[in-house]
Formats: sequence, structure tokens, C-alpha cells
Amino acid sequence: MKRLIPLALLAATLLAGCATGPKLSTTEKLALYRDHAGEPVKDFRYFGTLNGWSPLGDAALAVWTKPSEAYLLELSGRCPDLEYAMAISITQFGNRVSARFDDVLPLGAGTSSIKIPCRIQTIRPLDMKALRASEKELREASAVERETKS
Repeated sequence: MKRLIPLALLAATLLAGCATGPKLSTTEKLALYRDHAGEPVKDFRYFGTLNGWSPLGDAALAVWTKPSEAYLLELSGRCPDLEYAMAISITQFGNRVSARFDDVLPLGAGTSSIKIPCRIQTIRPLDMKALRASEKELREASAVERETKS
């Protein structure tokens, strides 16, 4: 039985590698998120906890305040530790995160010891249904492309 465990883990790893296919580059992913972002808003409600976040290069990120509510945050400049952060902190005032006033702070082992705040320049709500549909289309197109090359 113990000999089957490593074999099962190897099989699961190989299958996961086949299922994921090529990933989008950071530039492509940022373009996809920008395509599914609405008009800029001045702020959003934030109660101190994020449902998730994803860096989109070193000057933008997506944050989820609920599973179906997300925002594209574009920063006023380069945020060097963002892509390597294990976590982030976002400043806020009165349970609101405001463009041009609040900051993103990258946290974790992959960041520098001096915490440099990264100013939020714009906030744009994301159309999560459309974004997920586009991501699914890209995955399916990638799978078809791999099949035709075989």
C-alpha cells in the first residue's frame, strides 16, 4: 500500500500539469482584467478582510472583497515587492478604500524589510461573470490548439 502512495502522487501531478496548459503572461492577464473592468470609481467598501487578491505585474492588482465582487487597482507607479508578496495590507478610512489617498502594502518573506506603501491611482470594478467566461474561453482555445498540434 505504501508503494502506491508515491505513484498516485506522481500521477496526480502529471495530470494536473496536462490540465492547466500554458499560462497567460502578466501583460496578457492585466490586459484581460482591464478589458473586464468598469469605469473608475472613487472608492469601495472594505471591512479589513479580503476574499483574495492577485498581482497583475508590479503596478496593478485585483482584489476580491467578496467571492463575486472584485476591483482592479492600478497603482501610481511601480510597486517592487508586489509580485513576490505573500500577503498585502490595504489602508482605509471609515471602511472605504479611496483612489489617490490609500495604499497597498506588500507583506511576507519575499518582500524587503523596509515597507514602502504603493499608492492606489485608480479603482475599477471588475465584471466577474464576463472575466470568468473569458478565462474559460482562453483555456478551451488553448486545449484545442494543443490537440491540433499533436
